[in-house]
Amino acid sequence: MQRRTSAAGAVLGAVLDHGPVARSTVARLTGLSPSAVTGHSARLLARGLLRERPETAGPRGLGRPHIPLEIETGSHLVAGVHIAVTNSTVALMDLRGRIVAEDRRPHDRPAPHDVLDGVPARLAVLTAAHAADRGVLALGVATGSWVDPGAGLIVDHPRLGWRDVPVRELLAGATGLTVQVDSHSRALARAEQLFGAVAARESSVLLFVGAVVDAAFATAGAVHRGPRSAAGSVAHLPLAPGEEAAGVPAEPCTCGTPRCLQSEVSEPSMLRQAAAQGLRVAVFRDLLDLARAGDRTAMALFRRRARLVGRVAALLLDMFDPEVLVVVEPGTGWLPECLADLRAEVAARSWVCDDPERAVLPSSFTGSVLPVAGCTVALGALYADPLGALPAVS
Repeated sequence: MQRRTSAAGAVLGAVLDHGPVARSTVARLTGLSPSAVTGHSARLLARGLLRERPETAGPRGLGRPHIPLEIETGSHLVAGVHIAVTNSTVALMDLRGRIVAEDRRPHDRPAPHDVLDGVPARLAVLTAAHAADRGVLALGVATGSWVDPGAGLIVDHPRLGWRDVPVRELLAGATGLTVQVDSHSRALARAEQLFGAVAARESSVLLFVGAVVDAAFATAGAVHRGPRSAAGSVAHLPLAPGEEAAGVPAEPCTCGTPRCLQSEVSEPSMLRQAAAQGLRVAVFRDLLDLARAGDRTAMALFRRRARLVGRVAALLLDMFDPEVLVVVEPGTGWLPECLADLRAEVAARSWVCDDPERAVLPSSFTGSVLPVAGCTVALGALYADPLGALPAVS
């Protein structure tokens, strides 16, 4: 499991959820003693992570006045990098999880140094333009496939051709920042816990469908990694006969499984299917725009994708029995028909989910998934341990 939240993190999280909020209420919400909340609050105020609101009195002036606490958003930001198969996104986020700025660029040559060497300059430009009066606390890096947060490594990303890339070492030296590295599915599961669907706080499964496909499982404020940090590897689940795209050759996959999930629903596969049906689209965004504009062929491709993803969603719901399953997939986020199709598949196939309308949700961050993933790697570490995860700030 990801490291559980410290006592100071519990205080910071309570203020994030309920602020402006009195210290006495924070004590009640967290189960900490009033003196412990007072001590942690003082340190969080000194670090510039909390601020005090003007003193208020109880209802009609009754009771002891109190000074509410809220998250300080004017002093610090975190930075994030998301590395996708065809592009990378550098972004800044405030301490309430709001994206302040982002810079997305295609890869010219997606070797590790070709992508990572440009990050410090891109980050410097964003910081100068949008954070001249705020310090950047840390840098988070997110990507798909197999990532080892403890070692700061991208262990294996077959789509990129990256293996054992020491991302933390490379970027910490180049930026001078504390660098955290994790998979984008785990980062987005953490973002849902911190800033997203309330139902995702207790237990959730997150299913990411993009150029790569992976998943994450979160419970009680922690995200499961596994002993090798490989939890969530669902890309190569085999699909049953009859679920393949008619008339479209199977995409070769490194796993060796004919018609695995990723080879049928990933963005490259969607583009191949679109080309086979006569749609001239150069990039995945063009195909999504066609579907959103009402093109029947594009819409049919996204609805088929939603049905296939729904079958896997039903399996994950039955395996983990979470409060909610969050689907990070643009069709589900932007097209109501796709969300309805996905939920219908869950209703037909799941043994345990009796209310897909409640249990299956689109991402809370549709339209900003990639910058949120990168930045939340850093911000999640801050909220878990705000007095120890990052260098001292003031």
